[in-house]
Amino acid sequence: MMKKYIYKILFLASTVGTLVSCEVQEFNDLNNAEVDAFEENLTRGDLQDLVGGILYSSRVRLGTYYDDCGVIGREYYRFSGSEPRFTGDLLGREGLTLDNNTFYITGPWGARYRSVKNANLILGFIDGQDLSAQFTGAELSATKGFLKTFIAYELLLNLNLTDDNGIRLDVDDENDLGPFVSKSAALSGIRSILEEGANDLSNGGGEFPFILSTGFNGFNDPGSFLQVNNAISARVAAYQEDYSAVLSFLDDSFLTLDASALNTGIFHNFSLDQTDIVNPLFLAIEGLTAANARIVQPDFITDAEAGDQRLDDNVVELPEPIMQDDLSGNFAVFRYKTNVDDIPIIRNEELILLYAEANINSNPGETVNALNIIRGSAGLDPYTGPTDPASLTDEMLTQRRYSLYAEGHRWIDMRRFDRLDELPIDRPEDDVFSKFPIPLTENQ
Repeated sequence: MMKKYIYKILFLASTVGTLVSCEVQEFNDLNNAEVDAFEENLTRGDLQDLVGGILYSSRVRLGTYYDDCGVIGREYYRFSGSEPRFTGDLLGREGLTLDNNTFYITGPWGARYRSVKNANLILGFIDGQDLSAQFTGAELSATKGFLKTFIAYELLLNLNLTDDNGIRLDVDDENDLGPFVSKSAALSGIRSILEEGANDLSNGGGEFPFILSTGFNGFNDPGSFLQVNNAISARVAAYQEDYSAVLSFLDDSFLTLDASALNTGIFHNFSLDQTDIVNPLFLAIEGLTAANARIVQPDFITDAEAGDQRLDDNVVELPEPIMQDDLSGNFAVFRYKTNVDDIPIIRNEELILLYAEANINSNPGETVNALNIIRGSAGLDPYTGPTDPASLTDEMLTQRRYSLYAEGHRWIDMRRFDRLDELPIDRPEDDVFSKFPIPLTENQ
């Protein structure tokens, strides 16, 4: 009981300690008796609870992360009566710039590194003791593969924010953190962690020694979760513009070129349980005011192709415009319909679009076939435009814009294709930022 009590304290800290960097830890005394108990006698029940802690901490501050990407990517405005920085700093109003000591970077940054730290602790518990009486070798390998996949994914989210400013890859020892590395080095390092995880998963036998949430249904054993690992690797390889690797990873992922399987994938779950988290991106339409709303950037509506059913899926028209800070819109974001809807981690619709992207220069016919799966699912006619790389890239980015709306991709997509200058400027002195600064708390 004592170990579980301490576990809850340590992992609950992730819900309140996200305003600090990975350099400031709640684990101030890793040699206390209770943590030593994990290091000396990790049980199956302990591992279940500890993995549950990873699934919890990975959802903390997700709302801020998606608002960062969605606002700067001009997908929507975030109106808040108590937080003017959503329409000020994030949009570069009247010369404002992004602050390195403010919630919109310190919050998600610290939360993601908290998940990484939690996963590293569990890996340390596994490697630091003889667990042969509790677990098979395959079970331990499966666990390592799962944890490394989550570490890589969380690091990738932080890199998405800071981009060329880089991230720390080596954070195993909180007393001796590794240096910040460049974006290219970070992507290479993240891909290596994923590949290590894939190797562990491939040796992981038939079952995990823990139960995952329903968001992992269909991918809750080592073999099927290996497909998830490869799917995330495909995303990373696309960021590296390594398209042969994208196709190779997709071959080993859960990609299916089937319009009926667009939402196959893994998801963050939410619930109304008092010990759990509700979906941070849900806002009830009837309660929207300028004090609390996500309002669709108008170009998302006017740029849409006639008959695109994804508008109905993602937005709702308001009885009258909502306005704040010289910004206004007639539509609200309605990507999530309840406060317990799942948020995707990665799903097949993205994989089809990655497949389309990876084939643009090598097999344009396959790109068109993949894009037509997406277009058909949205109620649109097949693509009949030019099939040169520039035209197909335009079409691919358009389909990503509407298929992956408010899922944290638009800003990153426009940045990686050097198109940030194509994002709309809503007020004369607004700016489109390419990256967040490293949080001040990192004390580089």
